[in-house]
Amino acid sequence: MTLPRHADAVVIGAGSAGAAVAGLLAERSDMAVVVLEAGPDYGPMDSGRWPEGLLDPAIMTFSHDWGYSGEVGGRQVRFPRARVVGGCSAINGAAAVHGSRVDYDGWAAAGNRGWDADALAPLFQSAWRRLKVARVDPTAVTPFQAACLQAITTVGIPAVDDLNDLDENCGVAPFPTNTSADGVRVSSAFGYLDPVRACPTLNVIADAAVERITIKGDRVTGVVGRAGSEVFAIETGRVVVSAGAYGSPAILLRSGVGPADHLSAVGVPVVHALAGVGANLHDQPTIQVDYAGTEELARAMRRFVHTGRRRDEQVIAKFPSEECTEGFDLHIFPIGGPRDDPDAAGRNAAFSLGGAVLGPRSRGAVRLTGPALTDRLAIDHRYLTDPEGSDLTRLVEVVERIRGVAAEPELAALLGEETFPGPGVTSSELRACIAGSVVHYYHPAGACRMGPATDDRAVVGADGAVHGIEGLFVADASVMPTVVSGNTNIPTVVIGEKLGRLLTGEPGGDLAYAGPGAHHAAS
Repeated sequence: MTLPRHADAVVIGAGSAGAAVAGLLAERSDMAVVVLEAGPDYGPMDSGRWPEGLLDPAIMTFSHDWGYSGEVGGRQVRFPRARVVGGCSAINGAAAVHGSRVDYDGWAAAGNRGWDADALAPLFQSAWRRLKVARVDPTAVTPFQAACLQAITTVGIPAVDDLNDLDENCGVAPFPTNTSADGVRVSSAFGYLDPVRACPTLNVIADAAVERITIKGDRVTGVVGRAGSEVFAIETGRVVVSAGAYGSPAILLRSGVGPADHLSAVGVPVVHALAGVGANLHDQPTIQVDYAGTEELARAMRRFVHTGRRRDEQVIAKFPSEECTEGFDLHIFPIGGPRDDPDAAGRNAAFSLGGAVLGPRSRGAVRLTGPALTDRLAIDHRYLTDPEGSDLTRLVEVVERIRGVAAEPELAALLGEETFPGPGVTSSELRACIAGSVVHYYHPAGACRMGPATDDRAVVGADGAVHGIEGLFVADASVMPTVVSGNTNIPTVVIGEKLGRLLTGEPGGDLAYAGPGAHHAAS
């Protein structure tokens, strides 16, 4: 493999945001852009080389995983992140759910001008077009999902047409998906890189992991990494770190950018002290209530599976908790289908109703255990540790709401017995059970928080630039000051859209896609 020695811009990571940044830079500028992806690249969507698990949205595969894990409530829990071109948009459940206006307007109000919901609306529209996002007809959901949808409306959460109405704070519907008409999961790589793969200024290099960014004085000078057994160095004055919610803070830390005491403790020379790097990590704590199911429901599901439509997740309900004063902060999402293999905890429930707290107050951190790329990351979300106990209280509330849904007679006749936590687990026992069983919602965010330079815990400004270092940017879910009240994939793509346009002098607006090479032909 021959890697270039120079580039106008290097994008680290070809995931949900990185593919969008790189695609827009190639499409709308004359920059020589190098994309460094630590995982494989199977080419364009129609190459015939993509594994089924990366195309079928009914499969959430961990075959291309970084292998991150951490302790949650005394248990080792996996934190899957994709290591492949397309990133997590190539492996996820394809839920295109954006959250609330409160989320984005809150970012702007915290000093991040241009990140309010109205300013981002054209970028969401662009992301939807690129990723072929479409709503799902309620008649296309499985018998289990349909029964849950009906029961949820019966308990007072109304059926809505659009889960992405940012001003609607209570509703349930099948969630829209980034899935093509022929049933292929459309990743950000398909939406943003495929149209410009022939562009002569774009160089996508797979299986190339970045160890660190090189910095001289207060500006970026290049990147150093490994491609197989080969150590490489690329000189550049512009680096966009899009390595994910865990990977981006890790790269900054290995580069000597972060809390000085932590860097010194793990043997990394301090290049630029920045206290917020790796801090503010959070994800939405989640719990599942499991049911045994009945033979009647299992038969109906088996008949439906034979139609070729076999999604385990299709419906989401959003609503405010008792303490929520604006927007909404809770999800209920049915998960179900007959299966014979127990999960990692040894439970073998066929049907579950999951619940999540969307606006967690608990905060954790990403830290290094050593200076090298091969050293394990220490990832601690510190779930349910907020001093007020709000996260746990709201999880208890969502379990009680789930039980109310499951008690609706028509659904109850299909679900059968509650197998976890179990109908006898109530009150203080329920709090303890939840605290010992909480898991993540696959939505880590925040460890390179966006905020003004006056905020000593902010890492990047509203332009994505790392405070105090010229030419260094971060674009992925790690810059979210607070995680959105929904799924993070499409909002992360929009972060890539935003930075790509900022770097090409197009700060926003619904700019029409002119096709690959259009900028070069015009210039």
